[in-house]
Amino acid sequence: MAGYSLPILGNWLANELGLYSILASSRDTKLLCLQRFVRMFAYGASTLILALYLSSLRVTDARIGLFMSMTLWGDVVISFILTLFADGLGRRRTLSLGAALMVASGLVFAFSGNYWILVAASILGVISPSGNEIGPFKAIEESTLSQLSPSDRRSDIFAWYTLLGNFGSACGIIICGWLVESLQTINGWTSVRAYRTVFGIYAFLGVVKLGLSLMLSDQCELAPKKQEYQEVTELDDVGIESLLSSDDEDESTEPRPRRHQKPMSPRLPSPKAKRLPLPSISPGSRTILLTLCILFAFDSLGSGLVPASLITYFFTTKFSLPEGTLGTLFFTTSIIAALSNLVASSISKRIGLVKTMVFTHLPSAIFLALIPLPANVGVAMAFLVLRSCTQNMDQAPRQAFLAAAVLPSERTAVMGVVNVVKTLSQSAGPVLTGWLAGKRKFWMAFLVAGGLKAGYDLAMLKLFLGYRSREEMEEEDGAKGGSGERS
Repeated sequence: MAGYSLPILGNWLANELGLYSILASSRDTKLLCLQRFVRMFAYGASTLILALYLSSLRVTDARIGLFMSMTLWGDVVISFILTLFADGLGRRRTLSLGAALMVASGLVFAFSGNYWILVAASILGVISPSGNEIGPFKAIEESTLSQLSPSDRRSDIFAWYTLLGNFGSACGIIICGWLVESLQTINGWTSVRAYRTVFGIYAFLGVVKLGLSLMLSDQCELAPKKQEYQEVTELDDVGIESLLSSDDEDESTEPRPRRHQKPMSPRLPSPKAKRLPLPSISPGSRTILLTLCILFAFDSLGSGLVPASLITYFFTTKFSLPEGTLGTLFFTTSIIAALSNLVASSISKRIGLVKTMVFTHLPSAIFLALIPLPANVGVAMAFLVLRSCTQNMDQAPRQAFLAAAVLPSERTAVMGVVNVVKTLSQSAGPVLTGWLAGKRKFWMAFLVAGGLKAGYDLAMLKLFLGYRSREEMEEEDGAKGGSGERS
């Protein structure tokens, strides 16, 4: 019996973790997941040292916070423009352009130490101050994955997409931490030179990301809309004459319309008025988009108050942790966060997307608020690790929820708008945290961030518990129609 139970258990576990879904996915899906791994590896490596690099250039805490905020403001503009026109210009072209900006930013940081030049490179290019997604990549990739994945497997695909991103960030953090610490032991190597080496690696990874973007197929582009049909009523000459005659004429001349269906002829734009490739969002999608943007803004403001780069800076200034130890700590938290995504996918299949988002994210908000309170480094690290256990478990369900709530043709624009709102809200955080750090009240940023995130969770539960997405309603209508035809 034991011999039979092991394969059954293995199949059940592989199905619960979504392993079959990712293995059966298309080549483009795998390339998009690999792109995210490479990109997040670069983000993780740069995030660990970004605030430390600026500090080594003798930049004040307040200006470091301002730098983080201006970086996010630049990302808002770049992301909004690229995602707005992504479907019209081509998703692969947009991803390639974003990768080129990533390469440019890495090169500037590797060769320049001027504060304002670095600010310009971070605003116009792609540098992540938080270790999380930045730039146009996430919205375009999520929209493409939604298009390539069937609805019943979409949550699994997003879980693996998120897992590989977190795993890439973890690898970047630990390799960067120990690399920097090792380089500083070499004679003649300063901390600034070691940090710049990491940014050189960042630029190289941008080149790899560019190559992966160019390998994507035409299937990643926006699928053409189904041809619409209209009923056309044709009237013969007698019918037209009767319509023009008075009502008291002989009723025998009443027209008999003949109805049939034919394809609607496409409207060609006039040569004088060329339309920009702007997306359209339906009224129903705009309503849910507005509600979600307001909620996501509170959550993102909390994230902006304590991004990963400032958390590493907090542990360095309060507990004097070296780069290698910091890398190991954040590698551990990132690995735990990555593995938790697979558990989230399994949970969402049983209790639903919204409950999974709230019940997993709320504990992480509480642990975040507790991080600065203990005076012992071990206890503070324990709170950070406990936070990571459920920190990212809401990401895959949230992505699947958002993809199902809007029309397929709207996904890139909607996800782009959501990311812009989140980044804009997040950008206000580092300025406040930098000011608090200058006043020796760094700990207050953690408390406010935890409170904002907890409020977001409770509001999501209140507003969207029992919400039925468009896909769910369409599936139910289809099932009812099928049963009606059989009866």
